[in-house]
Amino acid sequence: MTLGVDKKIVTWAALTAAALLVSGCGGTAGADSGTAPARPAASPPPAAAEDKAPGGSAERPGGGAPDERPGGSAERPGGSAEAAAAYRKWGLKPFAAPPAPPRTKPVTRKPGGPVPVISEIPTQDRVVFITIDDGAEKDPAFVRMMEELNVPVTMFLTDSAIRADYGYFKPLTALGNGVANHTLTHPNLRTLGRSAQRQEICGQQRKLAEEYGTTPRLFRPPYGNWNEDTRAAAAECGVDAIVLWRESMQIKNMRYQRGDRKLHPGDIILAHFRGPAELKGTSMTRMTANMLRHIQAQGFTVARLEDYV
Repeated sequence: MTLGVDKKIVTWAALTAAALLVSGCGGTAGADSGTAPARPAASPPPAAAEDKAPGGSAERPGGGAPDERPGGSAERPGGSAEAAAAYRKWGLKPFAAPPAPPRTKPVTRKPGGPVPVISEIPTQDRVVFITIDDGAEKDPAFVRMMEELNVPVTMFLTDSAIRADYGYFKPLTALGNGVANHTLTHPNLRTLGRSAQRQEICGQQRKLAEEYGTTPRLFRPPYGNWNEDTRAAAAECGVDAIVLWRESMQIKNMRYQRGDRKLHPGDIILAHFRGPAELKGTSMTRMTANMLRHIQAQGFTVARLEDYV
């Protein structure tokens, strides 16, 4: 865990477990809404709707280690006429460049220690982190959007959702976007024993390593549902952090866990690979554009999650 934040992480997990269920993967897209109502942590996951929105960044996090950005460029196009033209194409304005990544990552797993559980990154930087789950929708336009905007995202992929076309995600990984673990079959892990959880997590570690060349360091439990068996299984599978979220993107609006309904420095945002059938006719690129507008309107830019964990 991050030095000095062990108690904070436990508190995060307890306070946000209920709200996490509202935004968890697996549901169909519902009406846009505001703050998610609290639910007991033990409640079964709802069929929540996640929508995605637009967005982009002008540059990649400065100073990012090349070995952590396979195939990715060291910078986003920030400030250039070419970048501005690319953003205009998607109805956006270029983002400010994020600050250089911290020399010491604010979230780390202590050797032999439990896996940290996080929904935000402890930082004063006005940055947020975009994560996209599952992988069911494979819209070629989204790949073009990411190539042109060069916004860093982390993809939490489920094998049952991506196995029909592993290749779709390879151009996205070539841009330096992170590949992370979202289990083999997207079960509610709280209903499974430790051995079965280990099979879901470790099995997807191996699958993703085979397909994309790197073993994931980050893991997200489906629906945000986890317990101490999840944590132990994740540790056995080589996971460095269990990643939850603070906001989830709906079709047009963002769903917040906090009562102030605002982004905060270091917040992790949840979105999904979904298409018009689940998004009331809205495309994933349009949703992504909406998301990026929300981020920019609140004075934030987008950084790469793997540079902070």
